[in-house]
Amino acid sequence: MTNNHSQPNDGITGPITRQKLSDQVYERLWSMIVSGELAPGDPLPSERFLMNKFEVGRPAVREAMQTLSNKGVITISQGERSRVNELNATIAVAQVDEIAKLLLSSKPSNLAHLKQVRKILETGAVQLAAQNCTPDDATRLRSLIEVQRKKLEGHKDFILADIAFHVEIAELSQNPLLQVVIRAMLNWLLEYYTPVLRWSGRENTTLSEHAKLVDYLENHDSAGAVRLINSHLDRSNPLYVAKAV
Repeated sequence: MTNNHSQPNDGITGPITRQKLSDQVYERLWSMIVSGELAPGDPLPSERFLMNKFEVGRPAVREAMQTLSNKGVITISQGERSRVNELNATIAVAQVDEIAKLLLSSKPSNLAHLKQVRKILETGAVQLAAQNCTPDDATRLRSLIEVQRKKLEGHKDFILADIAFHVEIAELSQNPLLQVVIRAMLNWLLEYYTPVLRWSGRENTTLSEHAKLVDYLENHDSAGAVRLINSHLDRSNPLYVAKAV
């Protein structure tokens, strides 16, 4: 005889685990910040107040506040009340930073996707940079090229200088979210992959392309800048390979 009350095998019948108290405190505090009850610059209530309000012990409150601090949402200062930070693009990207790193390290094939995203974002960045570039901006970019030129003998230093140049172009976009995402993306490439930017005779090609790109930006030539950044990345992107496990 069939038991009509048998449990369905739907994958949702496992035991329900009790949420940690610190997680519940974190969610309450996060809601207070998102709703504006706690605005940027406001001090957080005292630990004693939060313990009484949420009916939890000091460890739960401290762990919740530490989580908020680790995410950049609040600043904890010794001897002073913790304060809510201004929520910005940097904090937003920090929320996905660890997940992105995990995704990249666990599935190296995502390198191709990351390089594709890089091309899309940097193409947009140079378009905006070409509109905004001032003579002082061009001078600053050229100084970064000279810094990179002096790093020809140092593999890691050459790559770091290359990243600094591309980040500076993103800064000229005057789009804070684009700036933060490009900076994070380039750091993911640096941390999880082996960028073979230095290979015999090609370092000077990189420097030459950078110099020409600055000329386009200074002359507000968006079309020329886009053509060059596309060919520049088409040439350099295949040289980023997954690290050997």
